[in-house]
Amino acid sequence: MRILVTGGAGYIGSHIVKALGEKNYDVLVIDNLSKGHEKAVIFGKLIVIDLNNKQKLKEIFNQFKPDAVMHFAASIEVGESVVDPMKYYQNNTVNTLNLIKTMVEYKIDKFIFSSTAAIYGNPTKIPITENHPIRPINPYGKSKAFIEEVLEDLDKSYGLKYISLRYFNAAGADPEGRIGESHNPETHLIPLILKTAKGERKSIKIFGTDYPTPDGTCIRDYIHVDDLANAHLLALEYLLNNGKSEVFNCGYGHGYSIREVIDTAKKVTGKNFNVEEADRRKGDPAVLVADNTKLKKKLGWSPKFDDLEFIIKTAWNWELNKKF
Repeated sequence: MRILVTGGAGYIGSHIVKALGEKNYDVLVIDNLSKGHEKAVIFGKLIVIDLNNKQKLKEIFNQFKPDAVMHFAASIEVGESVVDPMKYYQNNTVNTLNLIKTMVEYKIDKFIFSSTAAIYGNPTKIPITENHPIRPINPYGKSKAFIEEVLEDLDKSYGLKYISLRYFNAAGADPEGRIGESHNPETHLIPLILKTAKGERKSIKIFGTDYPTPDGTCIRDYIHVDDLANAHLLALEYLLNNGKSEVFNCGYGHGYSIREVIDTAKKVTGKNFNVEEADRRKGDPAVLVADNTKLKKKLGWSPKFDDLEFIIKTAWNWELNKKF
């Protein structure tokens, strides 16, 4: 089976490519390398293009003839999306439409979409189920929610079958240390904490200590990136076996507070580092936790790495021995 992976040189995309390669899929990665890394692609072939290049996209589809497409080439920073929304609507919406339009043209009818819990906005109920109202509160979430609506319409009109996987907080790295998180600038909590432990930052900030949670800090559902990759493989197999379009939450169904993550990082690294308390950031919900019942029941997903200490150990090993 031939699988086209967009954004396969990025953090999550590269772990999906690794999982596909280990299952002997024929993988072609396209990535503009604006955020990704050539060395992160450890299986298959990489072609460096941007999804706004419609002609090149057509050439790739014509030559490679994929059986399915997995799409990870998105801009992902919530804060940046508020400051520069046009970037997000261009890349996450327009460029994704370019990709999907090419799929329809070449009659490729299986699509795995990298979505986000940000489409839910401020949750009204925890844990969050897939039928929670879609109320994104930032351009990043809106750009993803719009594509989900498009996919729903295209299924009805063209028979395009899709799986939309709504991520909570992907974290950790390849347990063998081959690939991991490498953003510049880095904005995710765990790598920022580890950079502080490593001495690259003076301190780690906690934004808000007065939330209605046991220790006053935000709670998030952290999922190891390899368990997330496995969810994508199951989703792909489901579509390849003529499954219907679906949406699934990807998380462990429980969360950890910012303080718990910091304390666990101190334990794993053996480092004591400075922690600063700061005011809340606008738009940060107190708790974001997935209801993963549907993913487990429908796709038979069974996570292997549901352990915060293990997640941080793999991320720390990567941070100490980065290859890119």
